[in-house]
Amino acid sequence: MKVYFLTLGCRVNQYETDAARRLFLDNGHINVDTPEEADVCIVNTCSVTGEADRKSNQMLRRMAKNNPSAVIVAMGCSSEISSGEVPADIVIGTREKNTVVTRVEEFIAARENKALSHKTSHIRPEVSKTDEYHDFGTVLSPEGTRAFIKVEDGCNNFCTYCIIPYARGRVVSRPEDACVKEAEFLAQNGFKEIIVSGIHLCSYGKDQGKDITALLELLKKIDAVPGLERLRLGSLEPKSMTPGFISGLKELKHLCPHFHLSLQSGSDTVLKRMNRKYDTAEYEDRVNALRNEFPDMSLTTDIITGFPGETEEEFEETISYAKKLKFAKIHVFPYSVREGTKAADMPQIDMGVRKARAKRLIEVSDRLSAEFAYAMTGKEAEILIEKIEDKDGKLVVEGYTANYIRTFAVCEGREYVKGSIVKGVITGSENETCLMSITV
Repeated sequence: MKVYFLTLGCRVNQYETDAARRLFLDNGHINVDTPEEADVCIVNTCSVTGEADRKSNQMLRRMAKNNPSAVIVAMGCSSEISSGEVPADIVIGTREKNTVVTRVEEFIAARENKALSHKTSHIRPEVSKTDEYHDFGTVLSPEGTRAFIKVEDGCNNFCTYCIIPYARGRVVSRPEDACVKEAEFLAQNGFKEIIVSGIHLCSYGKDQGKDITALLELLKKIDAVPGLERLRLGSLEPKSMTPGFISGLKELKHLCPHFHLSLQSGSDTVLKRMNRKYDTAEYEDRVNALRNEFPDMSLTTDIITGFPGETEEEFEETISYAKKLKFAKIHVFPYSVREGTKAADMPQIDMGVRKARAKRLIEVSDRLSAEFAYAMTGKEAEILIEKIEDKDGKLVVEGYTANYIRTFAVCEGREYVKGSIVKGVITGSENETCLMSITV
């Protein structure tokens, strides 16, 4: 079969798409680049916002319209929580994605045997309730430079705005030996950088009665994998940044000083309504503790604007707090109503206000990003080459520094390959990117 894949949403979704692609290839099927030429079109859906839900269904309908003979498969979060009919032939939940090949093959066999009519049968699971981690095995990223390892699924926090615990279920952790084995496989296949990720990464081991030290022990073993040069972490929980955990991070030889600590609001009253488990003072303490150990670290975060009941004063508190903490990047989201969450029943802010506040916060983020990049001038850095392009007759390499600044450097007669790491000195910046002179 010729199979087309489309991924919407987060890094975990991208990882799971890569895993599903490998399963199809291992079973003798072919990956194609356009939905029009495919026998099977698979959309890995997202439900983090209402717009993500809408786009997921829109993509499914578009593929069915443009390729009526194809089998349309919806898998992932939006498929899991949808209360209505999903516009697909096969619907697969968040923890059944590793069954996708079997489900498709069975569907096609049944159709060919006239056991069902095309476009009339939906194979749909109940909401995932299993406490078992469904492992895809080792996954090679087609990107060829950085690779992800998913070590955990699910979330137990139930923030009032978030649908993900309902879509992904409770926390389940991947066995440590499977995670390390995948890291070894990736390093052996030339990946210099590994990103450890999960839906709620700091909950790794929680389902087994363990605390944050379980994640730290896993990171130590991945850090020791031969051939690994960079270890990067996905989104982290602020409360988990304890002195012991930070000290443990400092001991990791290959850890990139880039920490994504989800904030969501810089107002304590909003954080309380969100059911976040910290306040701004605690968050700031954890950030300062990290900066004491990693002086050149970049701090990135997520913030929601226009959360139910957010006053102008509360929003101004967020603006002031963002400036105070000097984030290197803020991922800004206007609040999106998710039916089934507690926030959906709270007094709502006009969407125009939500978007206007998002625009203001993005402007703040852009300035902070530019300031952070400018502050790197004169410092030594290294980049993992992700692109090599000819610009005005000069070969220019592009990649990210360890603290995650997009950086460009002119090759100046040297030859480099994608996926290699080069060292140099930052000579200047332009907006939120840096320029580097290569030394090694």
